[in-house]
Amino acid sequence: MAGSGDAHLRGGAALLTVRDLVVDYATDAGVVQAVSGISFDVLPGETLGIVGESGCGKSTTGRAVLRLNQPTGGTIEFRGERIDQAGPARLRTLRREMQMVFQDPVASLNPRRAVKDIVEEGLAIGGMPPPERAARSAAVLAQVGLDQERFADVLPRRLSGGQAQRVAIARALALDPKLLICDEPVSALDVSVQAKTLNLIEELKAAYELTVVFIAHDLGVVRAVSDDVMVMYLGKVCEFGDADLVYDRPAHPYTRALLDSVPLLDTEHGFSGPALEGDIPSPLAPPTGCRFRTRCPLATEQCAVSEPQMRRVREDQYVACHFPLVADSASDAESAPDPTLSG
Repeated sequence: MAGSGDAHLRGGAALLTVRDLVVDYATDAGVVQAVSGISFDVLPGETLGIVGESGCGKSTTGRAVLRLNQPTGGTIEFRGERIDQAGPARLRTLRREMQMVFQDPVASLNPRRAVKDIVEEGLAIGGMPPPERAARSAAVLAQVGLDQERFADVLPRRLSGGQAQRVAIARALALDPKLLICDEPVSALDVSVQAKTLNLIEELKAAYELTVVFIAHDLGVVRAVSDDVMVMYLGKVCEFGDADLVYDRPAHPYTRALLDSVPLLDTEHGFSGPALEGDIPSPLAPPTGCRFRTRCPLATEQCAVSEPQMRRVREDQYVACHFPLVADSASDAESAPDPTLSG
């Protein structure tokens, strides 16, 4: 679960445990606070969806978990081992169990290497003999729907976007990972191909008993594949919880605004509020207190001086907000903010 140091973090039961993760970038204009002290757990076999606007830190979080971006602070544990403290040799071994599928499928593949060589590369680095590598490559290509005879010697430039993404998935699966991080894996694909790719990821998750971190800005895609959802804004976690709860009964004004911004055919069973207005503030100088307050219709002076802490508002739903949107049923009435304070 999300939040820093809260009792609802699941600790020892988790496959992936992140605590107080910070990722800063030094630029000519100053220090960019890409991720600012977030914490969460991912249980074995589950899919955690991370969602938010561009620039919220979701992709940086995924890359930092694998140390493709070097964390500035915090701890990252995989199966109880501190990834953030691992040396180069140990990190290379650990990465066999933690693989990533990138947003741009063609750009993530070596343009000068054939498909079979791309899939076999990690196996070769691990010392697997050539005959076994070839058999493994053929097997995983078949699992992602690519015929070995047809595609083995093809270069990436001759692949469609969907085919390239299948090769990228095969490359990741060849190493038999336990954790798969998918960073916007369908955003660069045609709509007609997105559903097939999502179905493939779900099928492979079951076949390989994978734990998945699925990063996307498409709210519908995230709901379709996720057990839990983590909503991020300007480097912070706003809301975390069961996917159905977060989508059907959002507790953070930002989550509600994101959902309101999605066009719905069935308005009777959706939300009808206005789309989110204004631009996300600069990560060079984030707002004090609650980072969403400059765009929040419920913001008060308290939001400017006090940063809200993560707290449970329902079973399996947590939110960092002084005035969470929980007064939508009799059972939630106790947790609702005083209306005189929501201004």
